[in-house]
Formats: sequence, structure tokens, C-alpha cells
Amino acid sequence: MVRFTLNGKDVVYDGDGARTLLSWLRFSVDMKSVKDGCSGQGTCGACLVELDGKPMLSCSVKMSAMEGRTLVTLEGLPEEIRATLGRAFVAAGAVQCGFCSPGMLFRAKMLLTENPNPTRAEVTQAIRHHLCRCTGYVKIVDAIMLAAEKLRNQQPIEFSGYGVGSSAPKFEAYERAIGKPLFIGGMELPGMLHGGLHFSAHPRARVLKIDLSKAEAVPGVIRVFTARDIPGRRQVGQLVKDWDVYIGEGEITRCIGDVLACVVAEDKETADRAAELVEVEYEVLEPLTDPFAAMTSDIRVHEGGNILKETVIRYGEDISSVFAKSAHVVTERFQTQFIEHAYLELENSIAGYEDGKLTVYSQGQGIYGDRQQIADLLGLDVKDVNVKLVPAGGAFGGKEDLTCQGHAALAAYHLQRPVKVKLDRNGSIRMSVKRHPMTMEYTLGCDEEGRFTGLLARIVGDTGAYASVGGPVMERAATHAGGAYHIPNIDVESTAVYTNNVPAGAMRGFGVNQVTFAIEGVIDELCARAGFDRWQIRYLNALDQGLKTTSGHRLRKAVGLKKTLELVKDAYGDGHGVGLACGIKNCGLGNGIPELSQVRLEVTADGMIKLFHGWSEMGQGVDTVVQQMLCEYLGLATTDCIKVIVMTDSETKGGSTTASRGTFLAGKAVLEAAKGLKKDLERHPLSELAGRTYDGSYLCDWTTPADFDGEVISHFAYSFATQLVKLDDEGAIVKVRAVHDSGTVVNRKLFEGQIEGGVVMGMGYALTEDLPMEDGRITDYSFRKLGLLRANEVPEIEVVPLEIYDEDAPFGAKGVGEICCIPTAAAVAGAYRSFDGKKRTKLPMGWLKK
Repeated sequence: MVRFTLNGKDVVYDGDGARTLLSWLRFSVDMKSVKDGCSGQGTCGACLVELDGKPMLSCSVKMSAMEGRTLVTLEGLPEEIRATLGRAFVAAGAVQCGFCSPGMLFRAKMLLTENPNPTRAEVTQAIRHHLCRCTGYVKIVDAIMLAAEKLRNQQPIEFSGYGVGSSAPKFEAYERAIGKPLFIGGMELPGMLHGGLHFSAHPRARVLKIDLSKAEAVPGVIRVFTARDIPGRRQVGQLVKDWDVYIGEGEITRCIGDVLACVVAEDKETADRAAELVEVEYEVLEPLTDPFAAMTSDIRVHEGGNILKETVIRYGEDISSVFAKSAHVVTERFQTQFIEHAYLELENSIAGYEDGKLTVYSQGQGIYGDRQQIADLLGLDVKDVNVKLVPAGGAFGGKEDLTCQGHAALAAYHLQRPVKVKLDRNGSIRMSVKRHPMTMEYTLGCDEEGRFTGLLARIVGDTGAYASVGGPVMERAATHAGGAYHIPNIDVESTAVYTNNVPAGAMRGFGVNQVTFAIEGVIDELCARAGFDRWQIRYLNALDQGLKTTSGHRLRKAVGLKKTLELVKDAYGDGHGVGLACGIKNCGLGNGIPELSQVRLEVTADGMIKLFHGWSEMGQGVDTVVQQMLCEYLGLATTDCIKVIVMTDSETKGGSTTASRGTFLAGKAVLEAAKGLKKDLERHPLSELAGRTYDGSYLCDWTTPADFDGEVISHFAYSFATQLVKLDDEGAIVKVRAVHDSGTVVNRKLFEGQIEGGVVMGMGYALTEDLPMEDGRITDYSFRKLGLLRANEVPEIEVVPLEIYDEDAPFGAKGVGEICCIPTAAAVAGAYRSFDGKKRTKLPMGWLKK
């Protein structure tokens, strides 16, 4: 029996003393502001509470240690303080996915109680114990400074501006800031069961026998599922159906993320404990972990061989003859690493029957793809499955693939009860896709003036055990191999190779970060050898209207690259201690793939507009963007009357939220749907239109296939950027200037926040982030050891928007989600080289000075 005080009320706890305070708060007393981001590793700060007047991570406190203590959670704060802090976070744009926000907000409260007038440096130090993967911390510091000012002066925080170009409040940002249960991990359904997964112990082994008897004997276990329980197709995949939901007896595992069994029990703790008791007899086989060895090995990861996809782009003169005529030619080899997405919200899914239909709650980046794969898995028609999107707590490409949605759906299908399957941090790192490690051999030539003459690139990417979107990632590496520059003669080969490593898939930048690191590095080498100025050679060769990208796409519109270079020239100076890199990133899948976006507007009796679309919100702000576009088009005074809903039953289709295309495609469909509503509003007030619906769609079917033999239109739009990294006299990074042409800026704060977050992600990629693996095994599952940057490691970031209007885009707005982190690692490498003269050709580079 343990007695303590929670938010001013006496509590008596009579249960398992080993239970964590975090678990008890979330699931016994419904305090959902505390979040589980690191599964008890005490790393992320999302579960912060106040214990006896001091900050404490609730995941590290056992219930047995609570006797006589005083506990306060975010829910227990005075409403005035909580509201001011929450509104400050919204006004400053500090809420992206919102998963870290309650912990940050509570840290702010404790700081401001002791120090009502802190400096930015003091705020930064206070939040250094917390991780945020989205914002880059800048807007969080802004929010706490704003809250401090308003609390001192007892002033309210007001919002203003709701149309395109404003900093309209992010949709549902206040609710996320104060910790309301918007994430799947906090959802509970009546009669809900819980699943725990048993993973393969080896990256490559034949499964001889799976013994479930000990797991099944655990009290509270309902059933254990294996491969033989799947009624439909066992293999899932976005493009290639090669990823086994379960590996069965007699079959060979392909990586340590393979699932052999799922234990379903009355509670999560029992399910996880019983999953550990599943006994598997293996014939251990040698894993294939080197992509170069895999290309020639007799061992096959998949029956079709170890080459997932080869992309070849070759045009212009023979590259050997081009180099023979060039004034300067340099060759370099570059290497990048596996890294973890490290979104703070762990993978979760709930499945159950609602209104007679199997309903799956997913945080995935493409719910229509999720629906199709789940229907195939269960042998159902898609009309018998409804997938409801629950906005994700970060994704960055890592939630495009199915993880636990299929396991939850299968269990619910058989048991006819709701089932939640939630990964812990170890399981997430083990099962989810990573950024592709690539080896890149580059040769670049130029004439005496520095004009590029030709590029030879050979790129090999380790796509791991399953396809995911490894084929398109390595294709995008090929099409962007020459970076943001016009190179008239191209010879590029890019190969995606299967291995027994954990799978690699989509991650912010989609293969372009890696090749940008390579092309910018070889340009710097060319400058070092031939004496060219690094800024001038980039400006001389920068893409512009009428010039071709590496893919052969002749740009016809909205190219602001040279202007981005002009906007960093003053900071470049003599170039010492300065790194410079340019970026280009496609918007949309392109390459001849039709891209459909549908929207429905429904006017309700209470004067609201329900906006149904098919794109996933994961912190980037697509829900807010479509609100603002509709508000602008209709001339509404506020977005408060627009409610965004995303679920497959609406049949408002959208593709996977990837390729920085949500703003463009969703926006186009919104404007089409709004035409009829706008016409009706000219004759009737909104209240008289209750019950009416307005449908709109946009189909981009005018790009050309990758193997097209004529004038190529690879993508419907591109974004461009130049980033400059500046070091101080000691070699420490002190400033990043990020100049971005992403068309019209729809939301100023969200635009800045995307870039700030992307820059910090790019810095981590350059300096510290790594996922250590050996022989197909992850050698350290510690979230702390992934090398994620914290607030006190972030320099000043100056965001400079360049609004080059795109005539095809809605209100001229293109995508910004990926381009923001593409040039960063290359710019850091260039800054380091300009400081000490040493080349950087391998990531991560480590800190020069810290």
C-alpha cells in the first residue's frame, strides 16, 4: 500500500510496486500529458513530471518509491499558467508533431517559477534534457521566452492572421501542447487486448521450430499468432510485396526485425513477458551484410536475387572523351551511414470492429496503402476495412511502411476484439526502416573557366532485407546525382542491393542528402586543386530556367537557385571557416506515375466545414495548410470553422505523404472542391448550406517516365536552397544561414520551423548520428547513443525565405519538408575543410570543436 499526493489529491496505490509511474499515470488515472518516447531509457524527456518540487522523468520512477511524495503533472497546473504556456507554444510555432511539447511545456513552467525572466541561453540550457526531432528547438525557446514575457506582464496571447502568408495557429496545436490524448499510444477502447511481438534472434537463420507452449501458459494470454494464422497474403510492401508479416517454420529469416510470433494478452505487460517465452529452434546461417559482396554472392536474400533495382542515366558525349578534353578532373569516394529516424512517438496501432467493419487506427504516412495491404493480408475486400489516421508524433518517411498495423489487424480479425500492438524503443529501432547508407564514386570535370563538363557517378545503396521504397530512393539518388547544377554530360549508375541488415527506406530527403554530400564534396575538391572560388563555381553552374537537371528534365519555371546563392554571398566573405552547399529536391513522385488527390467539403448544421482529404499529418502541417488555403479562397475570417478529417471510409484518396507533395496536391484538390462552395456562399450564408457536400480532385498525369526518350518532365515542381555554415575562430559552428525557394510561403512560422528542424537533423547526420551495426545486428539500442543533437548543441539558424511563385502550384506554394535538410551535411563538411584543409568524405564526421 503506497500513499502519496497527485495534483493536490490524496492517492492510495495497491498494486505492483515495480510498475513505473509513467505507466500508472497514463493508464490508471488517465494523465495522458506524460508521453512514452524512450521506453524507460530516461532519454527523451517526454514523460516529465514534478516530484517533491523537482523535475523527474516518470519512466524512471517505480510505484514502490512513491510513498509520502507530492506529484504534479501538467493536468494539475493552474489553468492560467497552462493556457498561457500552451498558447505561447502555438503562437511561436513550437508545436510540430507535438509529442515532446507537454514535457517541454512543463519544463518551461518549472524554469519560469524559479526564474521569471530568463535569457535565451538559460532557456536553452533548461531544455537540453529533452529531445525534439521536429523543430530544431529554436521555436521552443521562442515560445518559452514569449510565455515568460506574457506571464510577467499578465498579458494574454492573441492569434491573428489565418489566410495564406500568415502564421495561422497550427491545427489542434494547443491540444497537443497541453498533452491531450491525440496519439494512438494514449487511446483505449472497451475490451481492448494488447499484443507483444517476438523477433528473430538472428539476421539470417532457418526457423526449425516455434514452441508457443510456455507463452500460451502464462495467465492472461489469450492467443499467440504465427504465420499459419494469416488467411490472405503474408507478404506486404508499398511497391514490392516481399516483406513477411511473419516468418514461419521451415523458412529463413532475413533480418533481426522479422517477427515470428505475436502474443495477445489482457494487458501489455503480460503480452511482452509472454512474448519473451516463445522458444525458437534455429539453424543459424551466415548473414550477408556487405552490399558489394551481395551483388556477386551465391547467397540470396530473396529468390529473385540481391539486386532490387538499377537506375542508369546516361546522355551527352562519351564520358571518357569528355574527361580527356576537360581542363580539370577530380575523383573522390564518399561513404554515408545508416541512421535512425528517431521520431519520438513509437509505432502503435489499434484494430477492432466498428459498425461491423474492421477498423484500424494508423499513424502511417499513407492510409490508403495501409488499407490495401491489410485487406490483402486478411483476404478481405478493401471496402471491408477502414483505416483511420491518428496524426503521428513524427515520421520523416519512417512510417510509410507497415510495422505493427498488420499484426493488430490480424489479431482483431481472429478474436473479434480490439487489439493494440505497440513497439517499445528497442523494437522500433529493430523493426523500422533507416536512411540508406551509400557508397558513391564520383568523377567530375570542368573547363578552364570552371564550367562543369561531365559527371561519372557509381552509387551503391544498402537497402537491407526488404524493398520498402529502396528502389525509388536509389533512383532519386541517380536523378539528383549532379545536385543543383547543370552538367551537360552524364554517366550515372545507382544500385539498390538487398542484404541481411535492417531495412532501409524513405527518410527525409529520400536519397538526395547522400548524393548532395558527394557532389558538393567533389566540387570543393575541384576548387582546392584548380583554385576556383567555391561560391563563384556554384553560381556559374547553378541550375536555371532552360537548363537540365541530372535526370534530363529541362527546367521551365520557378527556379530561384541563383537568387539563393546571391542571398548568402555577403556571409561567404573570403570563404575561410565557411561551408557552402546547394540543394534541389523534387516535389511529387513524378516519372510518369499518376498522382491523385481528392477532397470533400461538408457543411454541418453548426456552421462548420468538414474537410476530408487523404494526406497524413505527422507534424509537417498539411492539415493547417489546407485550412489556410480554404480560408483564403473563401474569404473566411478564421480557420476555426474548418475541421480536418482523414480516414479511408471518406474515399478522398491521397497517396503516401512523401516527396514533399502534400501542400501541392492537397492544395490543388482543396481549391477544386471549394469552387462550388464559394459560388454558393455568394448567395447564402454558411448556416444555410448545412448538409451540402463539395468534391474536388486533382490528378497529375503529365510527368514522363524515367526511361522516356524525348523531352523529360521528371516532376511537377522542384524546390531549391543554399545553406551556409559558419565557424568561429576555434572551429565551432556558430551560424547556419538557410535560404530556401519553396514557392509561396503558406504559413511563416511553420515554414521556418520546418527548415530549422531540417537543419538540425542535417547537422546530426553530418556530425554525430549513427546506428552501429555488426554482422546484421544492432550493437547498441540506447536512444541516447544515436547521436541526436540537443538544444544546447544548436547554433544560430537564420531562415531566409525566397518566394518564387510557381504557376502550377496552389497559391504558388511548393513543398519544403525535405529540401531543408538536404544541403546541410555538405555545407558542414565544406566549413570544416575550409577551416583546417582536411577533406571530409565519410559520415558522421564528428565535432571539430565542441
